[in-house]
Order: sequence, then C-alpha cells, then structure tokens
Amino acid sequence: MRVRQSGYVKLAVLPGGGPSAFVQGIRRCTLPNPAIVPSVIHRALILISINEPAREYEALSSEIETAVLEALRSGRWLFGKATEAFVRRFSESVGVEHVIPVANGTDALEIGLRAVGVGFGDEVVTAANAGGYTSIACRIIGAVPVYTDIALPGMTIDPAEVSALLSPKVRAVVVTHLYGNLGDVDGVRRVLAEAGREDVAVVEDCAQAHGVGDPGRRGGSLGDLATFSFYPSKNLGALGDAGAVVTGRDDLARQVRLLAQYGWESRYRSVVPYGRNSRMDEVQASILTIKLGHLAAVTASRRAVLSRYRAALPASYRLCALEGAASVGHLAVILCPDRSAAEDHLKRRGIQTDIHYPTLDCDQPAWRDLPMRLGDLRKSRDAVERILTLPCHPHLSESELTLVCDALASLPAAS
Repeated sequence: MRVRQSGYVKLAVLPGGGPSAFVQGIRRCTLPNPAIVPSVIHRALILISINEPAREYEALSSEIETAVLEALRSGRWLFGKATEAFVRRFSESVGVEHVIPVANGTDALEIGLRAVGVGFGDEVVTAANAGGYTSIACRIIGAVPVYTDIALPGMTIDPAEVSALLSPKVRAVVVTHLYGNLGDVDGVRRVLAEAGREDVAVVEDCAQAHGVGDPGRRGGSLGDLATFSFYPSKNLGALGDAGAVVTGRDDLARQVRLLAQYGWESRYRSVVPYGRNSRMDEVQASILTIKLGHLAAVTASRRAVLSRYRAALPASYRLCALEGAASVGHLAVILCPDRSAAEDHLKRRGIQTDIHYPTLDCDQPAWRDLPMRLGDLRKSRDAVERILTLPCHPHLSESELTLVCDALASLPAAS
C-alpha cells in the first residue's frame, strides 16, 4: 500500500487486486478535523471535487501499466490483439454482436447517424438538454435537429412528446441516457409503432451510461444502434480519447465499419461516401479492458453515492436519478429551488459543483440561426435554470461522503 497526500485529502491505494480491493483501496481517505473545516475552506478553493480520475488510475496503475507495456511491445499499435480482446469483452458486457471501435464519442454519433441513413436535410429527434453532442453530429452531417422535451426525474427524452414531432423527414430518434439514467427506448419504439413509423431508427447515446440496465437488457442493446464515449471522466474511461458504435444488426455493422475506414470495401476502394479514419489504438483498448473488469464495482459505488444523497436532500430538492439498475450514477444532478443559494452554500463548505448543462442546444449562440424544430420544451427550460451537479465518483471516502451529505441536509429551503 502506498500513501499519497493530495491537498487536504490523504489517499491510501492498494495496487492491483480485484474489484473489492479496488473499491476499498480508493476509499481509504482521511479528512482534517471536521471542527476546523469551515476555516480551512476559506484557504482552499475546493476540498471535494466533482470527479477524481487520477484516483482511479492510481488504484489500477499496476494493472494498467502492465497492459500498456504489453501493447507497446507488441509492435502493432492499431487493429491488434488488445483491440480484439476489448471488442470481445465489451460485446459480452453490452449484449450485442457487433462492436466497432472508433476514435471518440462524437465520431461514434456522426458515424452512427450516417449508418442508419441520416443525411443532409433529414431530421433527427433528440432532447435539447444533453450537452450538444447529438446536435454537433447533426450539424456535421447537415441534418436538422428536432428538439423534444424530457421526463423527470431521469432528464431523458419523453416518448409522449415525440409523436407530435414525427414529420416525413424524421429519420432517427436519439435517446441519450443522460447522467447515467436509462432512457425509455421501449417507450419511443411504441410511439413510433403507433404512428406507423417503424422506419425511423432508434439510436442510443450511451456516453454516460456504461453498464446501465439489467443483464440481457443493457443500455446499448435496446435500439437499432448505440454509441459510446470512453473519455477519461466516463464511468468506463480511457486515458485519452476513444469511442465505439455497437449494434445487433449485420447491415448496420457493415455500414459503420465502412464509414470508420475511409468507406473502403477493400483497400483503396471506397464504396460509401463520407468515410474517414476513426480508430481506437491498442494502448487505449488495453486500458479499457482492464477497467471493464472493474466496472461492476465502480457502478455499485456510484449507486451507493446516489442513495446517500437521496436520503440527505431536503424535500424541496430532487435528485435527477432513477433507482436500481436504471442508473449507473455517472453524474449526481439535483433540481434546486434556488440554484445560486445552493451553489454558494456548498462552495462555502468546500464542495465543488457544476452545471450539466447550462444552455439548451436550441439556445446555443452558434446554432440559434441554423435550421431546427422545437417541441414544447417547458420541462427542459425549467430544469436548465435549476440543475446543479454534485461530486459523484467511486473514489469518495466515507469522510468525504459524510461532509457532502451534511452539507446537503443543511441546504437552504425553498423561499
């Protein structure tokens, strides 16, 4: 065991070991005497951060470094054994036949939408509150985003709002599993069937929801196609950029593979337009395989954090998280009666907060004058003024969790 001093927090980390050792290693932390915390906070900007990816690396450094060294020494740094191993393991984890690794989550969304037939001038129904990633993919393609409202508490697309937006130009509905909450893919499929629009593809954006859902019904296996990001802060994060497109359909898998490799059917023979080179390298694949082995423990710890927060929050606050297997706790977001007051209250106690996300896609300055259609966004507009993100990661110690929960319990009541 080695000890690292990090600001006011001392970390004791167990190298190697299984999921249990991993979780216990990252939780053995100490805080200063609680009696002096208020005065300390005035001298420290942040005591407890939203996320601490470096703690995860330190806990897994022995395994990761061994795997990375093996990948480097292999002499094959693309399309090698490490990528093959990750594809096989991730396919089993999600419950789909095809996993196509790509360079990042944004590439995955663009390639995925093109693969299901979205082109210039086509429409894509999506929520407006999910950070702009689907909108960016649409803009790259030349497709038109159609923004629909959300359902609480999960903050994901509300199937009941989709039907009225189904013009003849709609080619896809993107269900973003926001904050790690499982969106209602089945509900969207029912709405499409009732409208006679089974031709519309359902695409899952799983960037924040690795492992969500029950076995056999995982997020990523419910739509026609799904996209993943493995950005370092994700529940399953690389040490750099990486992404994937997954599907159970052979035809879509073929199209994704073509688009991710120049549109080549064979070397130097392009058979589909808009192909590009989007790949995951062997180093990132080897890291992700190691981390995938710990994902269940990470998820259990994140869910435990959500449970503690839910119990601590006053009645006038609401946790934007589903319960049980329907959430993997990527982000802990609350709805506040007065966000500014809550931010100030938590900051004075050394607790970092953020806003995911502060601007609806339809209100972004860069896109306001571009083509789009809007549904009734009342719930989205109300939520964007009230959401606040709290620390949520598997590396929070008991002392840190207690400090956050005490601060939550004393949040100012609604005026």
